[in-house]
Amino acid sequence: MELVEESPYRFRIDRHDPMRVPGVVFASRSLLPDAGEDRSLEQVANVATLPGIVDASYAMPDVHWGYGFPIGGVAATDVAHGGVVSPGGVGFDISCGVRLLAADTDRDGLRSRLDALMDGLGEATPRGMGRGAVWHLSNRAELDAVLRGGSRYAVERGFGVQRDLERCEDAGAVGDADPARVSERAIERGARQVGSLGSGNHFLEVQAVDEVYDDAVATAFGLRPGQVCVMIHCGSRGLGHQICTDYVRKMEQVMARHGIEVPDRQLACAPVSSAEGRAYLGAMAAAANYARANRQLLADAARKVFARVTGSRLDLVYDISHNLAKIETHDVDGAPRALCVHRKGATRALPPGHDELPDDLRDVGQPVLIPGSMGTGSYVLTGVPGSPAFASTCHGAGRVQSRRQAVRSERGLDPRAQLEEQDIAVRGASRRGLAEEMPAAYKDVSAVVAAAEGAGLCRKVARLVPLGVVKG
Repeated sequence: MELVEESPYRFRIDRHDPMRVPGVVFASRSLLPDAGEDRSLEQVANVATLPGIVDASYAMPDVHWGYGFPIGGVAATDVAHGGVVSPGGVGFDISCGVRLLAADTDRDGLRSRLDALMDGLGEATPRGMGRGAVWHLSNRAELDAVLRGGSRYAVERGFGVQRDLERCEDAGAVGDADPARVSERAIERGARQVGSLGSGNHFLEVQAVDEVYDDAVATAFGLRPGQVCVMIHCGSRGLGHQICTDYVRKMEQVMARHGIEVPDRQLACAPVSSAEGRAYLGAMAAAANYARANRQLLADAARKVFARVTGSRLDLVYDISHNLAKIETHDVDGAPRALCVHRKGATRALPPGHDELPDDLRDVGQPVLIPGSMGTGSYVLTGVPGSPAFASTCHGAGRVQSRRQAVRSERGLDPRAQLEEQDIAVRGASRRGLAEEMPAAYKDVSAVVAAAEGAGLCRKVARLVPLGVVKG
């Protein structure tokens, strides 16, 4: 794959048939994927063949190989001109995202109570591959209400406060969700998991604000040096996974009828305006609402533990997804167009002044939440005016090792002891689960954030460091 360096943080893959647009990779040279180990740049070129794609097939600095789309991939298709939606451009964990809450206590005040706090959070956070959740739904109608109402329904039922909706993407729920488009198998998988963390790279982490880069923006977000925070990373669990599986199969079956050919079956797609496209978007939105409710419930459980153990309050900074397709209006060739913007392992980063921001954030931009690998720092960023890639940025550090490779590289070592040596309290993870997520398995999140900032995608606001982690 030949890359043309356009600037220190921007590389181009020139268009060649059957690509409809070029590929653009935002990265430093040190962050570019190893072509021998990672074929994600080929996936960037493959995505550029999708019908209706505009501008470019984009890749963020944390790009790595994924299903169909690379993780860290962004692509927008023109709805009015045959633009398609592809489940592979969203991924299996629909609306996987990050929620950050800020406590009214600081690191020094928490020190003597950290172990008790972590014990409480470990007990209150259902996690792992199995069933078990904060909320045990009584019937299908109640689950449908979650799929339609997301965080809004959870708050109505007493799991949160109004501010939680004001500081959540889409005010807590996607409006065009259609539970009727969700299969019974997906419903079965999701019915007993609302308010659960899952496994893999999902976590609940107690953190402290270690460094502030922009005092004014940090203050608007509700952050200050030394402050204790809670970051929750999870998604739509088995329900979202099944929806992706279902619709990849359905779109494979109808592509020929729509005259669509793709170089990789994992890019199965259908026009946004088709019956199949509309059905997927309705099911995907339902899964997105499930994920929002999931994080809302986990946050509510964490609040109760903080209040009981420390007497402190947790306020929501923001909740943002990084696996979603959204119909948005963007300028293309000088004219506004309705686009289906796929963000697969990529975060929306709205600039100051955007009309979708709540009033108290409109002057400073949207909080962007970037978790690092376990045991390293995480970042809070903000959107900037004029950013490329449809107001998108990275979503994390980005893997450089598969989970199997990561476990092999930790052989003979004790991941838990390594974390505890850094004064990071660990609750609930198996040795293998910890080994899969250790820093060696990931890119350097500070380098990823520097590249994203250097490329004009976002701007740093604060850096957070871990104090304790709850994992499946």
